[in-house]
Amino acid sequence: MHSLSPTQTEHILFMLDSGHSASHIASETGHGLATISRLRSQHRPLLSKPSGGHPTKLSSANIQHAVHLITSGKVETAVEVTRTLKSIINQPLSTQTVCNSLKVAGMRAVVKKKKPLLRPHHRRDRLDFALKHQHWTVEDWKKVVWSDETKINRLGSDGRKWAWKKKGEGLSDRLIEGTLKFGGGSVMVWGCMFWDGVGFATKIDGRMDGPLYVSILEDELQNSMEYYGFSAEDIIFQQDGDPKHRCKLATKWFQDHGMDPLKWPAQSPDLNPIEHLWDYIKRKLGEYEHPPKGILELWERIEVEWNKIPKEECQKLIESMPRRVAAVLKAKGGHTKY
Repeated sequence: MHSLSPTQTEHILFMLDSGHSASHIASETGHGLATISRLRSQHRPLLSKPSGGHPTKLSSANIQHAVHLITSGKVETAVEVTRTLKSIINQPLSTQTVCNSLKVAGMRAVVKKKKPLLRPHHRRDRLDFALKHQHWTVEDWKKVVWSDETKINRLGSDGRKWAWKKKGEGLSDRLIEGTLKFGGGSVMVWGCMFWDGVGFATKIDGRMDGPLYVSILEDELQNSMEYYGFSAEDIIFQQDGDPKHRCKLATKWFQDHGMDPLKWPAQSPDLNPIEHLWDYIKRKLGEYEHPPKGILELWERIEVEWNKIPKEECQKLIESMPRRVAAVLKAKGGHTKY
């Protein structure tokens, strides 16, 4: 074994301090790996050894920049991040490498939630509503009669469904959600909700327009109020801002019956607790062993499940109103978790 001069020793130690691997130093200096390892043990025992494997293509600064691009909304996908980083580091870079780096940085890919598009005037109106009602208590919200329409499919929800799958398991009926190009069908339903429970629901035949909406107010709403012993002075009626709800016929009906509907901000299903009541109904319909044979059977099931909704479910949802309003305030009129 040849002894090393002080200069050679200092050069090897400098390279170790600079983070070079023993194999790289050996190839650069011509000294053996055993010699370099001995010097590390003698002079740098606390120096951490570089991890094995291929050196990373992305520095911590690159990864921080990628996170900033995503969180600031400048890019959305890993493909877009990869394209940007490749122009910075000037070398080949795979999308998988970027994905792995983002995961290490604490990011994870999720399915985007579908929420109403909020334009500046929507955010402003939502914020104004929240400011106006920020001090309403549950007792105040108990006076509100909530109303809404929804579509219920005969063959299940429009949304994506999930299933558990074993590693290596092939495609099977259990992992498939069957679809039909024609013949599925759906029902449009109008319903209302009180603190004391649900009101009368109705199936909407044909296209909902002003005259049909007024007939629902005259029939289902009035009957629901009578059932719970309320008059117009006892309640605050809530409806969304759909044009048919604000047409001349509907406006006149409210005036004639001494009602002043709650001024409701557009694009705000997250503020309306009855939206979650529809989810409740759809879950109950999904528990049936077989799908309904037709639209009439679907409506029969809807009626059964609607009338079985416990008043506690309605009360739980209405009790969430102060939290919903607070969430809109915190989001400055933007999207909330509801």
